[in-house]
Amino acid sequence: MGKITKKRKEALSKVDRTKLYSVQDASALVKEIASSKFDESIDLAVRLGVDPRKANQMVRGVVTLPHGTGKDIRVLALVTPDKEAEAQEAGADFVGLDEYLQKIKDGWTDVDVIITMPSVMGKLGPLGRVLGPRGLMPNPKTGTVTMDVAKAVREVKAGKIDFKVDKTGIVHASIGKASFDADKISGNANELLQTLMKLKPSSSKGVYIKSIAMSSTMSPSILIDTKVG
Repeated sequence: MGKITKKRKEALSKVDRTKLYSVQDASALVKEIASSKFDESIDLAVRLGVDPRKANQMVRGVVTLPHGTGKDIRVLALVTPDKEAEAQEAGADFVGLDEYLQKIKDGWTDVDVIITMPSVMGKLGPLGRVLGPRGLMPNPKTGTVTMDVAKAVREVKAGKIDFKVDKTGIVHASIGKASFDADKISGNANELLQTLMKLKPSSSKGVYIKSIAMSSTMSPSILIDTKVG
């Protein structure tokens, strides 16, 4: 086992592993123990009482974080020429169609979100093996396949994220940066948690939110009281 660094020891000493913190207290504490020289991401991991193998218990959705993600989201708009100006004005970083489809075929995936139109999805099908594993395939359920391209671009740039429960029943999401003040971190965390509550499948029995943990890129996890909302 690797040696625990002085900073790690200090961070661990500040987190009471037997305590369930409020979202607000966890947000303040995670800022305090994020001591790296870079601006660490703040992440939330929520374990749900669902069976993701069952289609009627798959939890997936989108949420617009009120204080944004703190990250400069690179957006590619794959659109027809009549929609290019609209996408550019809304703030898309890359706009076009065939030239970018070819770049993706050649291995380029240097973007965070791809937004496209229903009429273009047929061209994206063959690229599923490239885009799917990277979470880049546009999907109508997350609002990334739409005729209102400008609105979709603006929402993503403003802090709209999509999430999906993984095969172990956990939703992972980045909800901000360590440079955010605690109120912004807790505001984003609460928005995600409230959205998850609204998405509880009717077929899910027993405890729905089993555990919540907040952490920064380099910090230990802080356990949060599951009685939210």
